[in-house]
Amino acid sequence: MAGTASSVGVVAVVATLTLGLAAAGAAAVYGQRLAGAADAAALAAADAASGAVSGIPCDRAGEIASRAAVEVVSCEVEGLIATVRVGGSFGPFPASAIARAGPPPGRTSVVGR
Repeated sequence: MAGTASSVGVVAVVATLTLGLAAAGAAAVYGQRLAGAADAAALAAADAASGAVSGIPCDRAGEIASRAAVEVVSCEVEGLIATVRVGGSFGPFPASAIARAGPPPGRTSVVGR
């Protein structure tokens, strides 16, 4: 009987650890997905700000974010530099990511213009 109780305890501990690690892995994947969406949205906004594509920079960021099933929380464009924060939820937990796109500091124009 003691062997059975020990076996049940070991199985319960292993199952709990497995579920915890799976949840942590899923959260990490979601975080990377949010970061990718923020990067893409910031690049789209910076492209619109530079004139490389048509449209209003923050509207372009919103279009890209909506394709990734996240929403733009904030969007700021200063010159050619766009900073975009996107947000979503991982189950009951809110999550967000921020990205910046544009020319490097000190550059005031787009190459080739």
